[in-house]
Amino acid sequence: MKKQDIPQDESNLKSANMTEVLYVTDENNNYSTANSIGWEAKKAALDESMALINERIQQAKENVANNLVSPIIYFMEFNKMDLSVLASYMGMWQWTVKRHAKPKNFKKLSDSTLKKYADTFGISVDELKNFDGK
Repeated sequence: MKKQDIPQDESNLKSANMTEVLYVTDENNNYSTANSIGWEAKKAALDESMALINERIQQAKENVANNLVSPIIYFMEFNKMDLSVLASYMGMWQWTVKRHAKPKNFKKLSDSTLKKYADTFGISVDELKNFDGK
């Protein structure tokens, strides 16, 4: 792709203040890099991905409100994590995090464990403990 042909269709990349680096050829046919804020196909894929992520966040919020899961699940989804990523950040086994995701077990967590979750999510312990999904 020639440098002057790089697509600059607005996408979620621009709203996140991000660009994508592409390899292009310059006027002398030498390879170099250039930034793009996206193109139509990428925009469609990103929009669909973001819609799915937002659905998962909303579902997690409803599940917290209905006392089906603990707030850990909502903040995990909100931060675009999965169980293995969160467990890795926490330095715990996945089964331990999964156990903490149950409301009855969440209520028994120590302040130090809650602090570790809160720090991982970038929120306060109070926000984590008092999140009700509403």
